[in-house]
Amino acid sequence: MPTPPENRELSPYTGWTRAHWEDTADRLLLAVRPFASPRHGLIDLPGPRPSWSGPRSDGLEGWARTFLLAALRVAGARGDDPHGHLDRYAEGLAAGTAKPGRADEDSWPLMADTRQAVVESASVALGLRLTRRWLWDRLDDRTREQVADWLRPALGPSPVDNNWWLFGLTVAGFLQDAGLDTDRAAATIDRSLARIEDWYLGDGWYSDGDNRAFDHYNAWALHFYPVLHAYLAADRELLDRYGPRLRAHLDDYVHLFDTTGAPLPYGRSLIYRFAAAAAPWLGTLTGHTPLGPGATRRLGSGALRYFLDRGATDGDGLLTLGWHGPYPPLVQEYSGPGSPYWASKGFLGLLLPPDHPAWTDPEEPLPAERADTVRPFAPAGLLVQTTASDGLVRLHNHGSNHVHSAEASEDDPGYARHAYSTRTGPSTAPAPADNHFALLIDGAPTTRGAAAPAGTGPRWAASRHTPHPGIRVLSATLAHGRAELRAHLVLDAPEGTPVRQTGWATTPDGPHAQLHPVHGYPADREATALPTGETLQGPGSGTLALHGATSGRASLFAALASLTAEPAPAPVADLAAVRIAGHTVHVTWQDGATTDLDLAALAASDDRAASDDRAAPGDRAAPDALSTPDDRA
Repeated sequence: MPTPPENRELSPYTGWTRAHWEDTADRLLLAVRPFASPRHGLIDLPGPRPSWSGPRSDGLEGWARTFLLAALRVAGARGDDPHGHLDRYAEGLAAGTAKPGRADEDSWPLMADTRQAVVESASVALGLRLTRRWLWDRLDDRTREQVADWLRPALGPSPVDNNWWLFGLTVAGFLQDAGLDTDRAAATIDRSLARIEDWYLGDGWYSDGDNRAFDHYNAWALHFYPVLHAYLAADRELLDRYGPRLRAHLDDYVHLFDTTGAPLPYGRSLIYRFAAAAAPWLGTLTGHTPLGPGATRRLGSGALRYFLDRGATDGDGLLTLGWHGPYPPLVQEYSGPGSPYWASKGFLGLLLPPDHPAWTDPEEPLPAERADTVRPFAPAGLLVQTTASDGLVRLHNHGSNHVHSAEASEDDPGYARHAYSTRTGPSTAPAPADNHFALLIDGAPTTRGAAAPAGTGPRWAASRHTPHPGIRVLSATLAHGRAELRAHLVLDAPEGTPVRQTGWATTPDGPHAQLHPVHGYPADREATALPTGETLQGPGSGTLALHGATSGRASLFAALASLTAEPAPAPVADLAAVRIAGHTVHVTWQDGATTDLDLAALAASDDRAASDDRAAPGDRAAPDALSTPDDRA
């Protein structure tokens, strides 16, 4: 298959057009064909190991997630299917559901036996909904009934109390459209939407369950399924409710994409890669977006090219378990060889007709390319910092945690760092943690554990955590341009307890990192370099580190940090003048702007904030749900 030519007049940033998206979808779908079972009911892709759900579940996952891609490809072409994708998936649909639960070559697992099948039912149902007139309506009655029988268990309460509620919603939306189990489907939709309402915190941000997990699941799950359901159902009331939330989220979310096209590698399930483009496409599809049509395509094509140009597919054209190429530390236990194909969601833009302005308008620059930004995402306790000179994105985390985070628990590298960027780390054990503040107790660095938000402002965000029983830390990041001030107020630590602040984990060909002592660290001792090994950006990373020790009941530590791709950058100490008065930091930035922050006042609010946390409405058990602590998706 010849590759479509680039069009730099229409797409000056990426060169890509709709033809490239269609070509990429076809190549991905053709590449998985050799791994289909005899009647195409399962797609068993090669990989280093099965997921914890087992090989048969993985085969269903390979089928369901590539079926979603085929559905978007064919529905976007209004039924045109030159490669016969839907014929193969129609045969597989009949084979997989004929005798589900059997250990033969094609049969799908039952949801009662394999909980992961609930997840995959959403991709099956969404694919059927999108291609109904070209696939479902042409199936014989027996096949339609056996498919419906396989899907029906997803209408029950979610077995996992997080974004999983939306898988049942998606199945219910298809069955409702098909005129099957309409009353039960309607009840499932209402129950699912009511549950996620408990987690909506405003300004477009949901928590992913009864926790403070804020990551790409906000975009590719918690907004994706309700808004797409409302759109496909032509339900104006639902779209009027969820559409503005999507727009509010995208107003923040679009700042998380680098000028290279990279989304921010933060959180879990990052092997889904360009699924990160799904929500921006959805905003354009439904009219709920702050982005112009050309900017949406620039974001989507940039993300897709970013990964494909950096080895996301192997020599057989299969998506690998990793970020650029394979990267085992990024892979969760729930991930199997077919898992990366949830990236199919990123092809949602194909539902826009070829003459839509998103395909015909010239590409526009992303926010990271237009101006420097320091922007708090208040409900999530996050602070984004971008610089137009290099298009680099940094995210400072002062309120998001993994679903299982707890005080003094093992840190998840995808959530527990104080900062993330589109071109660095994170490092993984046994290497030292990058972007981390630790007490060194008996020579071992403490973990961060659960971080509770302590406030955000125009140029700052703060959080508190308990790294060791009886010791509290109030942390804050103040940012302007490429400069960051990292401040930590350590309370009730034993006199002389060693502390360590680490900086960005950069690879040899990556951006330039700086870390400079300001207060609490010996003024005559510059940062030392620690090897941090391979990260998702590549091998040979290193991070700078500062060391100090506590003094008195309350010890304040402050350091200036910088990450930049600018050539020969000025020392970060030249970018800000910092004055410490008691436990208040006063910063005058290079352009004369000022930021003041009283850390003691934020620390004094700990008791009130903790009380508020305990009273949060999300801290109750889900109705009619099993509370098994599982974050599979």
